[in-house]
Amino acid sequence: MNRFQKVYSQGAIDVMEIWVDTETGVHYVFHRNGNAAGFTPLLGPDGKPVVTRE
Repeated sequence: MNRFQKVYSQGAIDVMEIWVDTETGVHYVFHRNGNAAGFTPLLGPDGKPVVTRE
């Protein structure tokens, strides 16, 4: 259950979070507003997923 790590969070009702997949390094955006929510890869200015490797 440690594959995804939350690296950024803001808001309480209108929530925006950034999560990192520790196996692939891909960053994801999670957004929740009330009962609606979405989870999608974070894209850089070149349109490609943001990936970091440690």
